[in-house]
Amino acid sequence: MASQDKIIGLDELLERVQELKQAGRTVVQSHGIFDLIHPGIIHHLNEAKSVGDVLIVTVVRDADVRRGPGRPVFPDKLRAQNVASLEMVDLVCIVAEDIPFECVKLINPSFFAKGHDHKQRDKQVHDKIFETERHLYFGRTEIFETKGVSFSSTQYICNNWDVFPEETKQFLRRMAQQFSFEDIRGAVNSLSGTRTLIIGDGIIDEYHYCTAMGRAGKSNLVVNKYLSHERFAGGVFAIANHVASICDHVRLITVLGQGDPNEDFAAAGLKDNIQADFFHRSDGPTIVKKRYVDINSNQKIFEVNYLNEHDIDAECEDAVIAHLEAVLPDYDVVLVSDFGHGFISERIIRLLEARAKRLCVNTQTNAANTGFNMVTKYNKPDFVCLDETEARLAMQNRFGDINDVLTSLSAAMCAKELVITLGKKGSVGMSQGGKAHFTPIFSSRVIDTIGAGDAVFSYAAICFAQGLPLELLQFIGNVVGALAVQIVCNKKSVEKHELLQFIAVILQQDVSARSPD
Repeated sequence: MASQDKIIGLDELLERVQELKQAGRTVVQSHGIFDLIHPGIIHHLNEAKSVGDVLIVTVVRDADVRRGPGRPVFPDKLRAQNVASLEMVDLVCIVAEDIPFECVKLINPSFFAKGHDHKQRDKQVHDKIFETERHLYFGRTEIFETKGVSFSSTQYICNNWDVFPEETKQFLRRMAQQFSFEDIRGAVNSLSGTRTLIIGDGIIDEYHYCTAMGRAGKSNLVVNKYLSHERFAGGVFAIANHVASICDHVRLITVLGQGDPNEDFAAAGLKDNIQADFFHRSDGPTIVKKRYVDINSNQKIFEVNYLNEHDIDAECEDAVIAHLEAVLPDYDVVLVSDFGHGFISERIIRLLEARAKRLCVNTQTNAANTGFNMVTKYNKPDFVCLDETEARLAMQNRFGDINDVLTSLSAAMCAKELVITLGKKGSVGMSQGGKAHFTPIFSSRVIDTIGAGDAVFSYAAICFAQGLPLELLQFIGNVVGALAVQIVCNKKSVEKHELLQFIAVILQQDVSARSPD
């Protein structure tokens, strides 16, 4: 069979596997990124083929590769073609991987061939996928562990390609000296018992994909053709899902439109360990932010917001406050995601300041509130996380040195810790009375920045609540940011196993400076 003919779609693959098994053939599946076809891959695939009649290989699509910086090196079609050119491989399919190894359960091969290097990754991740919750990922499929040469593509890419600039390599050397991977894994796992209450604006994000058709004949505008659309649970819904990845018990409080059909969509998008308390306003809809996106460039063309940005009415406010008074004592930390869309009133703020054991705040600047949703409306929050524009607006310092902005904001807020995200420049943080601490970015590929700040705030706030050092808090936050910008809007949350895999890669690589050739 020609190599190109080996590459088929998932639906066809499912039919072929069923036919093969009905014919008594033993089907073996291998699954991965297959960025580099190195000796370890060849040994693994040969050994996998030896236990069956037909070897199928599933290749993770580009959008779901989150194995570390610089990945994938090659696009999924090329990776699939490379694998298909190998003699021992019979069928190849490019698959999504929103859930790890989900395709294995769908395909249901006779054997799943697991490479030896899986066990060398984070043991907690390995145990969850291959032992503790094996049935959830693999169903009745038998797992076969190949014994071939251990050779990590990720490690090779990081060690031999200049994924990071020299300044970032130096930072990682210092981090590796200060914190071992075991230290970080233990710290991340310790977050699970944090009882977390999240309050803020619930938002439904919509992406409507279009392609330009041409200039309108009677007006100066570009006419676009609608192609498709996606909907995502954003705002505080997304933050709750991020937090639920690392905390066992999460409670969410938000306000929706009375009788709004979006409520069912929002509720269905929440993880099982999130307890949602929805309040309703009769004078406005559930917030929807509809963005029109050029399918070719992935650029946002324009945005339409459906919302009432005025404060919620007194009846709704009273109900929220009564509920908060009842539940606040049960929670270790409160995260406030304040988009400035009328939900978080002054009375709610004052109650949270008085009753929350630890108060973590993120106030967002957006087109609906610019200049009217400053973090300075809060008095002495414990932890604050803002982006650079939000911090500069709060301090009315448009062009000054960011360290001066940080120092002024820290003094004004009296927060125990403060982090300002700087986009592609990284982040800067400060403990009360301390010095500014800079952390670089770790992203090498950006798909979408929408929702990335929420992801950083989610993880950083929980790290603060558990008393992790500022240096580690910022490091974890920036790794989460690097993972989040690879996700379209709020399509999925950043998961703990992804965080740990990414950290394992960037801390274990050889980041020492190399002499020029």
